[in-house]
Amino acid sequence: MDQLILFSKFPFVQTSEITLRKIEKSDLDELYSIYSNENLFKYRPGEVKRNKSTVENMISHFERDFGKKKTIFLGICLNEDLKRIIGIAEIFDFDTKVNMATIGYTLNEDYWGHGFATKTVEALRDYLLNTIGINRVQAFVMPNNIKSKNVLERNKFTKEGTIRQGAVWKGNGVIDLDLYSFLKSDL
Repeated sequence: MDQLILFSKFPFVQTSEITLRKIEKSDLDELYSIYSNENLFKYRPGEVKRNKSTVENMISHFERDFGKKKTIFLGICLNEDLKRIIGIAEIFDFDTKVNMATIGYTLNEDYWGHGFATKTVEALRDYLLNTIGINRVQAFVMPNNIKSKNVLERNKFTKEGTIRQGAVWKGNGVIDLDLYSFLKSDL
C-alpha cells in the first residue's frame, strides 16, 4: 500500500461514466439529501441527520479524517455533471501489515437501480488495487441488504461468511454483517 500516494491529495478517480472526487462545501445540498433520507440508514451505520448544519460540519470532518489518514470520503458524480454528487464512497480501516482497506458506498435514493453503485465499487476496487497497491479490498454488508450484496457479487467479490452479532452500528445496535473481499490475485 502506497500511503504517500493515497494521502498526498484527495483521490480523483474517473471512469467512463462516474467520477469519485473530494466533497466540497458546495456539495452541502446533495449531501444533506443523502444523510437526511431514512431509507438509506436501514443498511448503513449512523443516524439520519435532521439539519444542514450537522451535515455541513461533517464536510470539515471529512477533511480532518483525511489529514489523519483515517478515512477517505469521496463524492460520487456522473461525468456529465461533476459539480453534483449522487452518493458517497468511503475508504477506511487501512491495515498496512495485511495491506488492505475497507470500502463503503451510499447512493442518493433517486439513483438506485441504474448501476451506479456497481460502477462505484468497480472504480474503488481498481483504484485501490492498481494505483495504491492494496492486496485486499473488503466490504461489510448487513445480511438482508440484498441489493448491496448483488453489487459486490457483480464486482466478483467473494462472500467469506457472516460475522454474527459482531458489530455495533450506531442507529442499528448489535448486528450481523456479511464480509466480502476481493484480492489482487482475483483480477
